[in-house]
Amino acid sequence: MTLTGTLADRDAWTADLCSIDLALGVVGTRSGMLIMREAHYGTTRYDDFVSRVGVTEKVAAGRLRDLVDAGLLERRPYRAPGSRTRHEYVLTPAGADLAPVLLALMQWGDRHLTGERGPALHAHHRECGAPVTVQARCCRGHAVAGEDIALSATPAADDARAPDAQP
Repeated sequence: MTLTGTLADRDAWTADLCSIDLALGVVGTRSGMLIMREAHYGTTRYDDFVSRVGVTEKVAAGRLRDLVDAGLLERRPYRAPGSRTRHEYVLTPAGADLAPVLLALMQWGDRHLTGERGPALHAHHRECGAPVTVQARCCRGHAVAGEDIALSATPAADDARAPDAQP
């Protein structure tokens, strides 16, 4: 990626309003991302999150609360037969929007980390069976490599200018 215009001078602005940083503040823990993975796989019950993610109940409870507070999961009551009312966790539209991020991480891990054994899972289109991949594309449909992406400032970038660079 290339920084252009006023962004080219890295000392003139800070990344305080960086969307990557903001997103990592919501899902930037290993347990948070794995809970979101499980939610995308269809997990909804607390005990299942604990066992499938491999975290303590305390960690799972904290992460689930954080993800609900961030609007990625919704906590819904249900009544199990012969039991008290419990809660399940379901994806919200914002949580569902993380699917490409999870797939991109999976694709990167498949390519760079699985070694000769290969990936454990295969993502494919349910309708036609073709592999699903994540790729950067411009709005006109062109595939864009990382080195061909240019980042330029928006009006919000004025809020992120370095203190000594303020007019």
